[in-house]
Amino acid sequence: MLWRRLRATPRLDYGQKLHLLATLPLIVAAAAIAMLVAHESRALSEREIAALEAQLIAAKKDELKNYISLARTAFGFIYGNALPDDEEAKTEVAQILAAMIYGQDGYFFVYDYDGNNLVAPRQTWLINRNWAGLGDANGTPVVDELIRIARQGGGYHSYVWKKPSTGQEAQMVSYVVGLQDWRWAVGTGVFLDDVLGPVAAARSETEAQIRRTFGWIAAIAFGAVLLVFASGMIITVRERRLADVKLKRLTQRIVDTQEEERGRVARELHDSISQMLVGVRYALELARRRLALGDERAGESLSAGIEHLNGAIGEVRRISRDLRPGVLDDLGLGPALQTLMEEFGHRTGMETEFETVVFRNRLDQEAKIALYRIAQEALTNVEKHSGATRVSLMVRGHKAGAMMRLEDNGCGLAHSRGDDGAEGGLGLRNMAERIEQLDGTLRILSSRSGTVIEAQIPLSHMLPPAGPVAKTKDSA
Repeated sequence: MLWRRLRATPRLDYGQKLHLLATLPLIVAAAAIAMLVAHESRALSEREIAALEAQLIAAKKDELKNYISLARTAFGFIYGNALPDDEEAKTEVAQILAAMIYGQDGYFFVYDYDGNNLVAPRQTWLINRNWAGLGDANGTPVVDELIRIARQGGGYHSYVWKKPSTGQEAQMVSYVVGLQDWRWAVGTGVFLDDVLGPVAAARSETEAQIRRTFGWIAAIAFGAVLLVFASGMIITVRERRLADVKLKRLTQRIVDTQEEERGRVARELHDSISQMLVGVRYALELARRRLALGDERAGESLSAGIEHLNGAIGEVRRISRDLRPGVLDDLGLGPALQTLMEEFGHRTGMETEFETVVFRNRLDQEAKIALYRIAQEALTNVEKHSGATRVSLMVRGHKAGAMMRLEDNGCGLAHSRGDDGAEGGLGLRNMAERIEQLDGTLRILSSRSGTVIEAQIPLSHMLPPAGPVAKTKDSA
């Protein structure tokens, strides 16, 4: 069932694959940039928030120190003039500290070194009770640690404590000092809600900023994807229109070429074979009349008719060979090209040269036909346009495939004679299209001193040898 569903999934066409290949890297890059920006923004914000939190806590600690300094100033003259067992002085100092409340939750507390609470104005239920060993909800020791810090002279301690105003637990930082003569730990604390609130707000703003950044990146990426898609659609439509125009031109060119070939064959049949057959008919009719009259010259007329008939047969063979050379199928490309060059030299009077090297592999049928037709087309152009006196053709195999090179000493393509340059252009296009169908390359070098046409066939069109190479004329 799953396999049927997978097979039923529509396949992507070439344009859709191009769009996918164009948009996928863009989407991946946008996602990677978004993740990197988010990570870096969050890391930077965390550093800034941590620095802000540290600054706020440091400010609170300095504030606690100032409160303790104010308190010591308030009872300093009493403590400085009292003896260690002066209960009246202790009571007076305790009353002073109990009266020093500030803010909504600020107050001073006092513990003796045995753990008994002496002052707690906002939490009176703590007074006159021993709280040694008391810890907070997280298991952090509170009273014992405050006493230990006071014994050492003073310092800070952080723990969870109930807020007097709400009864809810919150993080608290206390600063405590020791009155060593009385064995008191005097301190005050501040709840960090005022600190953690701005920090939480900063974190929330950071997350909102990151989400906005994600939104902008997503919007930009979406816009870029739409732009790529739109441009791809425009290019696809344009290319399809150009392809349709080229296809129409190619179709028209094929039709024109077919009509031209049909006209050429018709002219060949009319100008040569038809005339020869007419001559044969006249010779045979003359021979019949002479036989009827008993003329001894009837044999001569019959011989002339047979000679004309042999010429017609040879002409039919020539036309057939031009349409599809049998030597190409029977002996291979090398002998076919050699025959083509010999006939070209006999017909035009040009000096011809042919060179080949026996291939270790054989060319497939498509490559043979393509190279032969390219050579035919090139020789036709040489005969019609170049005004050359010498033509050389070389074909050989190499490690990368096969190569055919035709060179003449004519006037070059740009200076070719005649008014049918369009036909020459059509011939060059035909050669280029034939070699392009084989994934090969066609190079044309032309100057006033001649033209070189070089066709390269890739190794994919070389067939493995069927056995030991025999000593024959087959060069391909």
